[in-house]
Amino acid sequence: MTQVTDHLARAGELALEHGVGGLVVASRERVVYESGDVSAAIGCRSIRKSLLNAVVGQAVATGRLALDATLAELGIDDAVEPGLSASERSARVRDLLTCRSGVYHPANHAGGPSALATLPPRGSHRPGEWFYYNNWDFNALGSIVNRALGRDLFDEFAESVAYPAGMQDFDPERQRYARQPYSEHATYSFRISPRDLARFGQLYLRQGNWNGREILPPQWIADSTKVQAITRRGPAYGYLWWVAHNGALFAGTSMPDGAFAAYGMGGQFLVVIPELDRVISLLADPERGGQESKYAAAHRRRLAHLVHHATEGLIPLVNDRASLAE
Repeated sequence: MTQVTDHLARAGELALEHGVGGLVVASRERVVYESGDVSAAIGCRSIRKSLLNAVVGQAVATGRLALDATLAELGIDDAVEPGLSASERSARVRDLLTCRSGVYHPANHAGGPSALATLPPRGSHRPGEWFYYNNWDFNALGSIVNRALGRDLFDEFAESVAYPAGMQDFDPERQRYARQPYSEHATYSFRISPRDLARFGQLYLRQGNWNGREILPPQWIADSTKVQAITRRGPAYGYLWWVAHNGALFAGTSMPDGAFAAYGMGGQFLVVIPELDRVISLLADPERGGQESKYAAAHRRRLAHLVHHATEGLIPLVNDRASLAE
């Protein structure tokens, strides 16, 4: 690691105040700074979706999955009544990747009854028309990938992404599927360490190449981390990644074009900023409970300052009341 500057030391202090498991700041080639227990595998929330992006990219690159394949062609429905309509089953894989499936079937782990009550009416938007961040799309993608691969997505991630990229702590035996009665499609739950998450960000920063080996196609990473959908939330959306749009990506800061990020509830994020050659990985343990809802605004301000300092002050702070995209 390089010399710890005042900025990086302050980022570590803010991470400690936030109660995180570990913070890692890296460049394309090396770890710049780390604090906390960076080797502990932590159950990540919505960051899981960007991790799945790599497995989808592998399946697409090897011809096992087509982006324009429809749910009907893939044999995807939902056994929990009411099942999908013909229109919903016309949604393509690329529509699910960009949260524009038009499928508003209840999903497992979507935030409980109150969140389910806010779902748009079934059939209110056709596939490809409307961005709506819905766990049904993500969970169904997990089912689609497992079928396309003919094997478990966690094993595929381990063997084709984690191990070749030199991740130190990833264990496919510690990953799990979580089920609720709302849908047949289970939630795929990743456990990953902060330093392995940073390595994942470095892999994308390096256009999918690690030590001379192409793990992910550069074109897949380029397509995944560019604007594919306008979200009305500030950031845009790519393929399972949040993407900087008019400076908006991380609440309270202004991000350059080309930056992209993954977020999870409770203080979990991976931010990749190619213009600054910077990766920031922070994982708080969602099981710690407590203060997130009560002090949410204070947490968001703290995280904005953390990102500011983790980039040596190069990412400016702005007055932004928007919350992290989660």
